Amino acid sequence: MRIYLLLMAIAAVVTFLATPLARVLAQRTHAITAVRDRDVHTVPIPRLGGLAMLIGFGVTLTIASQMPFLDPIFSDAPGDLPWAILISATVVCLLGVADDIWDLDWLTKLVGQVLAAGFLAWRGVQLIQFPIDGLVIGSSRLSLVVTVLVVVVAINAVNFVDGLDGLAAGVIAIGGVAFFVFTYNLTRSDTPTDFSDLPTAILACVVGVCLGFLPHNFYPARIFMGDSGAMFLGLTMAAAAILVTGQIDPARDPVGTTLPALVPILLPVAVVLLPLLDMGLAVVRRVLAGKSPVHPDRMHLHHRLLDFGHSHRRAVLIMYIWTAVVAFSAAAFVIPGIPVSLLMGAILAGVALAVWATLRLPRQPFPKLGR
Repeated sequence: MRIYLLLMAIAAVVTFLATPLARVLAQRTHAITAVRDRDVHTVPIPRLGGLAMLIGFGVTLTIASQMPFLDPIFSDAPGDLPWAILISATVVCLLGVADDIWDLDWLTKLVGQVLAAGFLAWRGVQLIQFPIDGLVIGSSRLSLVVTVLVVVVAINAVNFVDGLDGLAAGVIAIGGVAFFVFTYNLTRSDTPTDFSDLPTAILACVVGVCLGFLPHNFYPARIFMGDSGAMFLGLTMAAAAILVTGQIDPARDPVGTTLPALVPILLPVAVVLLPLLDMGLAVVRRVLAGKSPVHPDRMHLHHRLLDFGHSHRRAVLIMYIWTAVVAFSAAAFVIPGIPVSLLMGAILAGVALAVWATLRLPRQPFPKLGR
């Protein structure tokens, strides 16, 4: 555990130090988010925060490759998986940089996302089986298609939720911690003599870059992650989820019930549940209105919280709470030693807190009396 926490800390520090450099680069390349009707910020803000995240991720992964504890994930077959993830993450990040600077059309971005996801699948990060009664995707072509689809959906789901200062980075950090706890616990039960695990290392790096970026991005933000950051986070989270799902053996499941066997599939969904829900509602809403699914609007979940009367920070914190409730509830089902009654009580308490925070409107100050 200490090695993974060290990776998390390194990623956070490197990203924190690299973010001001990304901000300067954004200003020089005019990668600035102007104030539009649907936006909530009131002044133009530099973007390209994804570049700092990529630097933090790449530096940390390189340091990890030199650690004896993690040597098996870099030397054993297939030892090039970490570098395949880094290359694909670099491709989508640079695609996002181009979009942040020149505003690419949606089709160009989609093609770039498919190519990055295709490269990831081609190098071995591919969804081949599901941990449900040994269910296997029978066709290699279908496996490739499913993998690309999962990665592209994850990329765009994170992009959809990136609408308030600190929202996307915080949501992924919280969900990533829950996912990290799950993968670490899975590794300990699966291989008691070797705790080195690629998904756990990837998640430690991703959580770290989010934590390092948040001080610059939390309200009031000095820099946005932009498409470069949102697409980077979506791809790396999807890669970790695919790797975990493919390594589960239902016969060796530590709990041995149907629900824990489903957790490797449900937990990645739970981590990005709010982004997925937001994206799904947006697509349906726009199609029913006769508009393109990628047509921008101001009807996202975070916009509705603002319209409901919550402040910017409060709306973000509410989304944090909901993410924590869903993600940690899913992860808790595979932690041995937790009584079901205690687990369900904690989940219900979390849901109650989230509902209370969502519905509780800020008190309106009494109007001042004129003279």
